[in-house]
Amino acid sequence: MNIKHLLIACSLLITATVALAQTTPSATANDDRGYIVKVGDQAPSNFELKLADGTTTSLKALRGKVVILQFTASWCSVCRQEMPHLEKDVWQAYKDKGLVLIGVDRDEPLEKVKGFHQEMKISYPLALDPGADIFGLFANKKSGVTRNVVINKDGKIVYLTRLYDTQEFASMLKAVDALVNNKTASL
Repeated sequence: MNIKHLLIACSLLITATVALAQTTPSATANDDRGYIVKVGDQAPSNFELKLADGTTTSLKALRGKVVILQFTASWCSVCRQEMPHLEKDVWQAYKDKGLVLIGVDRDEPLEKVKGFHQEMKISYPLALDPGADIFGLFANKKSGVTRNVVINKDGKIVYLTRLYDTQEFASMLKAVDALVNNKTASL
């Protein structure tokens, strides 16, 4: 009889532990998608972006503009899928309206980045991110690229994407349009 009660108590304890583990959020919960920043945060600005053409800029220097940092890499097939849409629907549509789009290439050498830029037929600039140090200010370095960080004119993060999802991209476009045209973004 005592063994039976002990087995029942152990079963209940294991069931409760499993149930608790499934309902307790973890540091890698799906809703953060690998980001260490969130919408509403002031964007990290303690870094310089060295562009593939040799010039440098920073988020501090770009204050007053809507900025999109597109984290990318030449080996990323999803990035390659998204980039033509960023070129056409974001860069070409808003570059003359106060928007800056910079692709931040994760941990690849200059010549590789230049070749990638040319191969993708994009005109927005690519920046170098050796060691993924800039990436690491926004997301866990163990997480993947293909992400966009939309930053408003005051330097606050207003939109985050992960991978290339057409619905999420369309929603990001609405937010970008609202920011650029000084409308209230309906996120």
